[in-house]
Amino acid sequence: MSDELAIRLRGAVKRYGQITAVNGLDLDVPVGTCVGLLGPNGAGKSTTMRLLTAQAIADDGEIEVLGFRLPKESKAARADCGVVPQLDNLDVTLTVEQNLLVFSHLYRIPRAERKEAIERAVQMANLDARRHDKVDKLSGGMRRRLLIARALVHRPRLVLLDEPTVGLDPQVRQELWALIDALRAQGTTILMSTHYIEEAQRLADTVLIMSHGKGVAAGPPAQLVAEHAGREVLEVYGPPARLAEVQAEAAEAGLSTRRTGTSISILGVDENGHPFEGERRQANLEDVFVLLTGEEIE
Repeated sequence: MSDELAIRLRGAVKRYGQITAVNGLDLDVPVGTCVGLLGPNGAGKSTTMRLLTAQAIADDGEIEVLGFRLPKESKAARADCGVVPQLDNLDVTLTVEQNLLVFSHLYRIPRAERKEAIERAVQMANLDARRHDKVDKLSGGMRRRLLIARALVHRPRLVLLDEPTVGLDPQVRQELWALIDALRAQGTTILMSTHYIEEAQRLADTVLIMSHGKGVAAGPPAQLVAEHAGREVLEVYGPPARLAEVQAEAAEAGLSTRRTGTSISILGVDENGHPFEGERRQANLEDVFVLLTGEEIE
């Protein structure tokens, strides 16, 4: 793992009128790592992605991508990036292969290398059997794989994935996770935004938790869990009145809690004495997220 940074943000700010979508964000993405931006809708993840591709221009702060300063050197930075947008923008009138051919031209892949580049992308996305099918005949999962293949056709040094599995069923999501894992194994640098906690914990080397345009915690998932939630959580069940009492008693004892439906989760019980009875379980990244942001997400 290199100390060189593929992405460096310092104090990045983006406003839309009275709304501050990104509010003083710092972000480091070391070369050869996968970093996850985790947060609910509206946290500023997609705006951050737009800043990194110069689709939006920061109102304040510093942004560097692959050593290039944005927005001045954004064209040079984009040439070495692959971008998978949240919204499907494939040309549905073209086949799988034709979509890749168009982007091989846009990325200025030499003519002699285009066939090999397209073949490599098709194989990585497991779309060989559908290469001659028009996009409008593909399933949602296949179209997502094609979006990723399109972003990889020119062998980018950095791949930006904006909510890559949003709206997909769990089985298809697992297929895309395998594809992203393959990229990691090849040493490709990845920045991925998501609002799926399991996705961030499964794929990312480090996670930046975002809320209201800010980063509220950053680090490897296991480290964040140990730091903010401890090793164990106690689930206390009961009627609403009793749960309110438990929450107040835990707060008085200096213990952090989160409400989870019909129970109260008391965090860090492995490190503190407590008078409560309940079911113990291992702490996880969802506990950290809710503790730090107060948001429930999928």
